[in-house]
Amino acid sequence: MNASVHGIHHVTAIAGDPQENLNFYAGVMGMRLVKKSVNQDAPDTYHLFYADAAGTPGTDLTFFPWPEMGPARQGTGLAVEVPFAVPRGSLAYWQERLAQRHVTVSPVETRFGEQVLPFTDPHGLALALVETDDERPFVPWADGPVPPVCQLRGMHAVRLWERHLETTEALLTQVMGFKHLGAEEGWRRYGVEGGTSGKLVEVKALPDERRGQWGTGGVHHVAWRVHDTGEQMALRDAILQVGLRPTERIDRFWFESVYFKEPGGTLFELATDGPGFARDEDAAHLGERLILPPWLESHRAGIETALPPLALPQPNP
Repeated sequence: MNASVHGIHHVTAIAGDPQENLNFYAGVMGMRLVKKSVNQDAPDTYHLFYADAAGTPGTDLTFFPWPEMGPARQGTGLAVEVPFAVPRGSLAYWQERLAQRHVTVSPVETRFGEQVLPFTDPHGLALALVETDDERPFVPWADGPVPPVCQLRGMHAVRLWERHLETTEALLTQVMGFKHLGAEEGWRRYGVEGGTSGKLVEVKALPDERRGQWGTGGVHHVAWRVHDTGEQMALRDAILQVGLRPTERIDRFWFESVYFKEPGGTLFELATDGPGFARDEDAAHLGERLILPPWLESHRAGIETALPPLALPQPNP
């Protein structure tokens, strides 16, 4: 039997100005900045991690702010939307909150029986809020600007556009442990472990659509949860056996990573649940200072000089 992923670990996207990004996700959306670090492959750029109070796997949306990059081009081979889970009955709160902060939202729609509020962030990233009763690991942020009963519970699903469905579907169902759950308006939904919130991917085949391109307001990669490096290496072997080209395991300090492009071109990651974001700073003070992995610490002075200053938004319930 093949190993299986256990749902979404995190989603990483590309932002424009980092202060605008921080103001929106920590201020408007009420997520906690659980780690302020740098892109380990380009350390002159921030890597900002937003999540629940504890940085629970599955609640984490992260950003590389590259304001000099052009806008993303929507197209096949990319994740095209980041839907968050919110508690049932909270969409009215969010509609009012977003309107007060001049965020333009689309009309509420129904997808797979769920109420969904689509909108975009200041740099063009497509987001949605999805009402759900599903239980999932979540630690409320008591000091956040959004009441705990309305806070984002993490990624509900990810949505991909593909030129062709078959090879991506085969990877999902034959290697990664997903099962087909249903189809609606051209979208096919797949889930692992019952397909509850945080364990879903939705794929739409668009054979005549152009190829997507990374840029500001676009998703860079989707990371899937594995419990430990044993599961990670078993899945890596299975991915190799179907002709894909996963990287070696890469130490990201807060988790271990393996990257590969699925057959349609979307960059996937297998990320371990641990050690977690409290490994190198007190859980009560996550995200308050620039944290570097140990191998970059000797370069701190130069890295700090290259980064623009960032200020956490003031509480504004």
